[in-house]
Amino acid sequence: MIRIRLALLPIIILTIGFHLLVSGQPAEVRRPGGEIDIGIISRQGGGGTISVHVVSPQTGLQGLLRKAFSLHGGYRQETPEAADFTFRFVPLDDVSVRLNVESGQPAQILFSETVRGKTVNNAALRAGDLSVQKTLGIPGFFAGRLAFVGARSGSREIYVSDIMFTSVRKITAKRSDCLGPEWAPDGKNLFYTSYFKSGFPDIFRLDTGSGQHTLFAGFKGTNSGAAVSPGGREVAMILSASGSAELYVGNLSGGGMRKLTRSAKSVESDPSWSPDGQRIIFTTDRLGGPQLFQISARRGVARRVPTNISNYNAEPAWNPLDANLVAFTIRQGADFKIALYDFSKGESRVLSTWNGDCLEPEWTNDGRHLVYSSGMASPRKLMLLDTKTGKRTQLHADSLGDAFEATFHY
Repeated sequence: MIRIRLALLPIIILTIGFHLLVSGQPAEVRRPGGEIDIGIISRQGGGGTISVHVVSPQTGLQGLLRKAFSLHGGYRQETPEAADFTFRFVPLDDVSVRLNVESGQPAQILFSETVRGKTVNNAALRAGDLSVQKTLGIPGFFAGRLAFVGARSGSREIYVSDIMFTSVRKITAKRSDCLGPEWAPDGKNLFYTSYFKSGFPDIFRLDTGSGQHTLFAGFKGTNSGAAVSPGGREVAMILSASGSAELYVGNLSGGGMRKLTRSAKSVESDPSWSPDGQRIIFTTDRLGGPQLFQISARRGVARRVPTNISNYNAEPAWNPLDANLVAFTIRQGADFKIALYDFSKGESRVLSTWNGDCLEPEWTNDGRHLVYSSGMASPRKLMLLDTKTGKRTQLHADSLGDAFEATFHY
């Protein structure tokens, strides 16, 4: 039965940071993308990570930022003397922070920029993301947001939080199961599935600015699994109005529905868009057990993705930056595991190699980290996994209670 969810880095020859001159003094070198070029640095025992010292004159900001960098598998925190970089965050007012990227003894400023945000904390996290961009050459995720399912009030409702879980709020109060939240790329609209009113799964759309909830898909049968295209103009979903659970695509207003699959004896679920918005990967049991298939978002023939790793493959999540990579859930023995399929290699590998259930993977915006749900029984937890180093971290305190089915937005 399908559950409807509705490595270390190579030996470091980094092209980020700063070149070490023969004299040992660092000098800033710009690459076309704007990040700092650090040339070749030996990181013995560092596991392919950059050592950093994170500092701020404001104690609260310093604690927040050190917590943020502790989540990222690309960094390890050291004393100023042992660090490759010092990231200095200086609050300027209630909504802005100046970032200095420094190196050497005495310290030389390699990069400096003022970053604004909605609050000083948000500005600091955005500045942290900028320091990631400048030293790793990939986006940072510290200022990202999560929507997820929680059960603190007795029923399963949708909550939103910053990824640091400093502010959590409930945004549905249906007292009827709300599941499968999915951000639209605009970060304003949020889709979810609920049994509210009809007693059957229907797709709702929430305007997080106004707080208005509207019925998006309430056709006869079940309506679930909304997934918004990267361009924000189309929504893939699973509808059973025709008698079987099929994959459909409609526009953002809920109209213009087109049916992509026609498999009367199977169940489809878990649609996820390719980064270019041209393809959709989904789960189907048309071969007997749940397997991954892909199809053109315009129409065409669905083709199996040859993961060849398990008889149970579900909950695919297409990497937002690398179209070759798809994270998904498999069953291995008695446990659910997170796996990764690489189209370029035609190979799969297990990412969660430890004991216990890991499922519902969701990429962050850097295409490197995954938010996933740990455990099938209460309390369920949201975890962060670095797919490069295998580092995993619990995102919230146990006191939050059950938290699962996360969706990420930056």
